[in-house]
Amino acid sequence: MRILRLYTIKKTLLQYGLDELIPAKWLPWYAKLARQSAFWLRNKHQDANRGERIRLALQSLGPVFIKFGQMLSTRRDLLPPDIADELSLLQDKVPPFDSDLAQEMIKKALHINSIEVLFEDFEIKPLASASIAQVHGARLKPNGEAVVIKVIRPDIADTIHADIELMHTLAMVIQRWLPDGKRLRPVEVVKEYERTILDELDLLREASNGAQLKHNFEGSDSLYIPHIYGDYCRTNVMVMERIKGIPVADVDALMAQGTNMKKLAERGVEVFFTQVFRDSFFHADMHPGNIFVSTEHPHDPMYIGIDFGIVGTLNREDKRYLAENFVAFFNRDYRKVAELHVDSGWVPADVNLDDFEMAIRTVCEPIFQKPLAEISFGLVLLQLFNTARRFNMQVQPQLVLLQKTLLYIEGLGRQLYPQLDLWQTAKPFLENWMKEQVGFKAMMMKVQANLPYWSEKLPEVPELMFDTLKQLKQLPLQQQQWMDKLEAQQQRQHSSLLYKLGGSTLLLLSALLPLYPISPWLAAASAGVGALCWGRAWWLR
Repeated sequence: MRILRLYTIKKTLLQYGLDELIPAKWLPWYAKLARQSAFWLRNKHQDANRGERIRLALQSLGPVFIKFGQMLSTRRDLLPPDIADELSLLQDKVPPFDSDLAQEMIKKALHINSIEVLFEDFEIKPLASASIAQVHGARLKPNGEAVVIKVIRPDIADTIHADIELMHTLAMVIQRWLPDGKRLRPVEVVKEYERTILDELDLLREASNGAQLKHNFEGSDSLYIPHIYGDYCRTNVMVMERIKGIPVADVDALMAQGTNMKKLAERGVEVFFTQVFRDSFFHADMHPGNIFVSTEHPHDPMYIGIDFGIVGTLNREDKRYLAENFVAFFNRDYRKVAELHVDSGWVPADVNLDDFEMAIRTVCEPIFQKPLAEISFGLVLLQLFNTARRFNMQVQPQLVLLQKTLLYIEGLGRQLYPQLDLWQTAKPFLENWMKEQVGFKAMMMKVQANLPYWSEKLPEVPELMFDTLKQLKQLPLQQQQWMDKLEAQQQRQHSSLLYKLGGSTLLLLSALLPLYPISPWLAAASAGVGALCWGRAWWLR
């Protein structure tokens, strides 16, 4: 299965001529030989431009590759415009599957004989079609509310499982044979990715994620989450409120309605940090196809989020270390950043802190307090990779989703408002968050949170104190009894060892005595006594 999938991938890449995009001087001899050996696989799309060929290849390979293209499409600072424009079509313009099949899946999932039982004005043409699902517009009976119905693509799970199996194989090869294999932890990264992409196939889970996000941002003027109709949600079908908004990537339309782009970009940063540090629950698939901007109040813009199949969470320790790292970076305290990396275990404890601090300073100082438009992200990324390799910094699989989301947010801010000062926008939020986590206010919040539990246990405190004092009184006697038992056990083990040595000696002697002209009864007696010694040793063990 894995070999067949690997061949399919190779065949697709070659038939779309993607090998021609790699300069020949970059290819080692064995790669050139492998290409020549597959002489029957030729470029069948020579008339298409390079961006279109890349998009079509990723599109034909399925969800795992489409998601990779979606992430790349947000990084226009790293890609030529023709490739970035084509990859942006992967966000919501993947070819749809048959609408009749979609209707049959909806009817089967909701146990209805006809779409008209629950919905009216069902739109045959999908509103959008992505890598894993497509959505159709309709109106909900009997109130006529506008909704969208999301349907999982049929048989998509088989393709995803095949790709995941192949990724596991490649990860094990990389981890074992590449010099940086163990540091990059590819096996753990693939396991984390497998969990997230398989979660996307369960729309009940997505509905639950959406409900949680909506609760977290209830009453917010920064992010709106559409209502999800839980009664009509199943594993492969989800019904959600239809929203009216402008795709966040449509900068021209946003400018035409007079949107405050600076405030929109700043609110994007605010929404991200709020999800991560306040809620520890963040939308982890925030590519432009899933983000819209409300048409109401363009001077005070609000985001609208959809597609909650992938969400990320952070434990308390990782969240605290990340926040402290950000604050230290914003304060240009690179020594603190280095110490935090060591304390968290992200770099080995024996690293030279002075060298590590200087390496961090070299990467960070040139981009500090610069607007996004003046930062060469490609150069920064290369420097970060080199620093990580030099100091044996391990990849943290639990942070991969967060890093991917941060890439989305940074790319989005670069598109919306290139003059955005990311550091000054995020610094006040993180400093306020840190103040809430330490000090008197934080202590009082923890007391308030634990008060119901403490009040429940308070009546049991006298009894618990009495039991504790009673146990303390008996502790010396218990310790003496334990020491006596330990001493007796050690004595038995010592005696057992002596019996084993004596028994072994006698048994060996009984084997040697027949070689001499001595009565056989003496050898038999030696063997018998030796066996008794071994029996005694076994009984004492």
